[in-house]
Amino acid sequence: MSSTPDSRQESQISSESEPLTPATTRRALLGLGVPVYFELLSGVVAGIVDTVWVARLGEAAVGAVAVASTLENVLLGIILMANVGTTVLIADALGGRRRAELPVAIRAAGILWLAITPVVALGGFLFRDQVAQLLVGSGGGEVHRLAVEFFALSFPGMAVFFAQNVVDGIFKGTGDTRTPMRMAILANACILVLDPLLIYGVGVLPKMGVQGAALGMMLGRAVALGVSLVLLRRKRLGDIGGETTTLHWRPALRRILAVGLPASGDFVLRMGISAALVGIVARFGEDPLAAYGIGIKMILFVTMAFYAFRQAGSILTARTRGAGQNADRVIGRQSLLLATAVGVGAGLVLALSGRVIMGFFSNASSVVDSGEVLFWYLLPYLVLLAGVVGLGGVFMGGRQTRSLFWVTVLGACVQLPLASALSSLPALDVKGVWLSMIIGTAAQYVMTLLLFQRLVGAGKSESERRHLELQAATVDNC
Repeated sequence: MSSTPDSRQESQISSESEPLTPATTRRALLGLGVPVYFELLSGVVAGIVDTVWVARLGEAAVGAVAVASTLENVLLGIILMANVGTTVLIADALGGRRRAELPVAIRAAGILWLAITPVVALGGFLFRDQVAQLLVGSGGGEVHRLAVEFFALSFPGMAVFFAQNVVDGIFKGTGDTRTPMRMAILANACILVLDPLLIYGVGVLPKMGVQGAALGMMLGRAVALGVSLVLLRRKRLGDIGGETTTLHWRPALRRILAVGLPASGDFVLRMGISAALVGIVARFGEDPLAAYGIGIKMILFVTMAFYAFRQAGSILTARTRGAGQNADRVIGRQSLLLATAVGVGAGLVLALSGRVIMGFFSNASSVVDSGEVLFWYLLPYLVLLAGVVGLGGVFMGGRQTRSLFWVTVLGACVQLPLASALSSLPALDVKGVWLSMIIGTAAQYVMTLLLFQRLVGAGKSESERRHLELQAATVDNC
């Protein structure tokens, strides 16, 4: 019987007895990472689709959807604790051939979803007016009213959004990153069809405005979640035969949180840094702010590749560690190599074509001029960020996500004060903000490299210790 594409993908990281070489590691990282990239890209596309369809409703509607999208990005950081922790726990168990732990890990992930979702979905729904006021201010007017309407459906929809993230984490833990990609594409296809029908009303369907956009997104994601659950059931991860395990859901939940909480904090903190920089740039007027907004959206397409390699590296690291291998060094180096290659290539393209890119979004010469300068500053920033994020997969897979969090804290402590101080210099003005991004990320890069050297130096002894623990557990079970 021929193997499916997903089974071939999983087999790339299932040969625990064979040591990884640089070439096989690159192939595995690309095989896992490319689908993750398109999955992440689909998330951006979903927000763009919503914005495009509501544009005809007016600027206030666009503003309300933009506010809601920003909030969703923050809330994504909350459920990441379940997504990342579950992926690492399952990958580690499969690497160690401890399939009996899989149902326990899935149950623990489900319990975490049940604990988080009511707080966010119900709490957000009940306090949607206060949330909207917090985001747009007391003088929000029409934007505030429309945001409240959008939140009335989008907050309950968080239950579906969070559930899909947990299920995606389970798939990725098995080495299957293609299914989450396909489900993201399916959800976007449904949203693309449902949005105009629900926003503007067709036939018997009433015109729902911004609420139609929220409902279309919820229904599209619900379809994808339903298909995901069917496919997950077919994987028969709970079919473990006569195997037994000493792992219970409480220790499994603690392991998920130990990995997931720092990763969640890292994500939220990075979002906070970005928001703080927007406030600093806004002091210099609309033109630099517009250029910064366009530039950040453009580099998202690059940075998502870094995060795709980070997720791939975390899966590969957890799987090899579970198998008792010490492959952290080769995984980290190859992930760094791939991410840096993307950063250099894409950064150069953006820098060399900065005026063309800015001109596509704005006719104002001042915005184009400011954006051209920004893209040259973003070139070294992207190369440095590639190293920070690319190496992060080894820390995630090795359950060292606290290191990632403290690296981001260092970046905030360096970058934000520098952004304020350098931008106050007449010779630099807003360019001081761009320079602070480079310096702050350089500090993170150095700290990440030092932590990586320390991690791989201790990797052999840790691998041996884990191997002995597994042997002892086997003896106890017998």
